[in-house]
Amino acid sequence: MIKQRGRFRLVVSILALCLSAVTLVAIAASASESATAATILVYHRFGPVVADSMTVTTEVFASQLRYLHDHGYTVVPLRDVVNFAAGYGELPPRAVAITADDGHRTVFSDMKPLVERYRIPVTLFIYPSAISNASYAMTWEQLVELKATGLFSVESHTYWHPNFHIDKRRLSAENYEKFVDTQLNKSRQVLDHRLGGRVTMLSWPFGIYDDELIAAATKSGYVAAVTIERRKVTRGDNVMALPRFIVTNGDVGQRFESLLPTQTPITSR
Repeated sequence: MIKQRGRFRLVVSILALCLSAVTLVAIAASASESATAATILVYHRFGPVVADSMTVTTEVFASQLRYLHDHGYTVVPLRDVVNFAAGYGELPPRAVAITADDGHRTVFSDMKPLVERYRIPVTLFIYPSAISNASYAMTWEQLVELKATGLFSVESHTYWHPNFHIDKRRLSAENYEKFVDTQLNKSRQVLDHRLGGRVTMLSWPFGIYDDELIAAATKSGYVAAVTIERRKVTRGDNVMALPRFIVTNGDVGQRFESLLPTQTPITSR
């Protein structure tokens, strides 16, 4: 009887140790479930063939979305990545945000069906002067339809996509300040009026920004902005200059995978 009690206590002790080990593993797994970095991808236009360096064929785009889906990546709203960079909230370990700049008509014809198939959020950065005007651009009706899906949000890419370096050289300081103010504010006003809601994010045209432009954008009411600096987003990054990877048609296989987040810690800049 005494021996049986001893064996019973031994079994209980072993079980307790096992449960402790399982608990430690669970805690470690839980700790690793939050992201150390995230990726923002930016597309421009799509089509059956590569028309220029910014074209991603619809077939390649479909393969990229399939890769994200099949390999456990989570496509999250851009605003979640902004909050992550600012130090608020967490992201899943393989978080990716998808954006598209300019408002090309193929966003509606080629991107939309695939976004609806995978039910993923996308942020569009639009410069309103082109919409319903330029032959390559979407119409306001198409933008309204995209927003109505609940999958597309629309933000600002300034009013007509200027090159601020050139404009700063050609204008007086006073006129340049007015020009910047117009590009930042008129875009927001038109988008708000046409689509409803409130525009608060900006994509810097050509990735051009500086402290003066950031101050002007902040004064105009923007709370976040994105660039085309090719690196992943980490906590502590400047939310007014978040990096993005421009996606090209050659970004397939390992090359596409290299753009995506891993659980390896990345030092914030």
